Amino acid sequence: MIFRDRGIEIKTREQIISMRAAGLVVGRTLELLRGEVRPGISTGELDKIAEDSIRSAGASPSFKGYHGFTGSICASVNEEIVHGIPGDRVLQEGDLISIDCGAIVDGWHGDAAITVPVGAVDPALLDLARVCEESMWRGFAAAKLGGRLTDISAAVEQHVRAQSNYGIVTDFVGHGIGSAMHQPPNVPNYGKPGRGPKLVEGLALAVEPMLTLGKQDNHTLDDDWTVVTDDGQASAHTEHTFTLTPQGPWILTALDGGEAKLAELGVSCGALTD
Repeated sequence: MIFRDRGIEIKTREQIISMRAAGLVVGRTLELLRGEVRPGISTGELDKIAEDSIRSAGASPSFKGYHGFTGSICASVNEEIVHGIPGDRVLQEGDLISIDCGAIVDGWHGDAAITVPVGAVDPALLDLARVCEESMWRGFAAAKLGGRLTDISAAVEQHVRAQSNYGIVTDFVGHGIGSAMHQPPNVPNYGKPGRGPKLVEGLALAVEPMLTLGKQDNHTLDDDWTVVTDDGQASAHTEHTFTLTPQGPWILTALDGGEAKLAELGVSCGALTD
């Protein structure tokens, strides 16, 4: 079903189950890649591991061929915020890499991202990655049926502001997801609560804060994809796809449905059973 005034796709229970299947492929692939990140491996090698993992699960990479993108993952290192093209770049001790991954199962998409330290990393970068991930989970915890989309946005921003003076990237936001990877509505990582579309059953969203160690000002490189910070400071990016049930949020790309992280925040996981 589509909310025709906004183009927002509302999924059936069965369609959400298919999205969960895609989400599990993404979640397992990202955990595999987390274990493969090390000094000396190239982003291209990580991309091959990801594509093999996705295809061996009977899924297709969402990113490969998307508007001409050549990778199955986005691999963004240090000052690269998002959309880094995997290739010859070799990871070095002390780097911070954000890996974004998407998969399609039976026409339905899952999309998630993690930020991973390469070897021994400056504690300041570890804190950046930690706050980025925490802010995403605060967004999920703020999502309630009958609430509004920017309840998520406000919770993300409030956590970041309370923890740090990091830059919150405003040019790139989360999004609706389902039968296409990017759909309405946009999900900003900042703003006041109580605004935007109502949060209802069957709505699926990808929440993805992107934080920078310095200012959030950025530009796109000549490859027309890779977005980097203007000041050369490091960035972190975390993402999960989720939906809402009467029991609570269900994180479709988290292997446990988000149960552990949500429990830490006093929120019940809304995972459906087959």
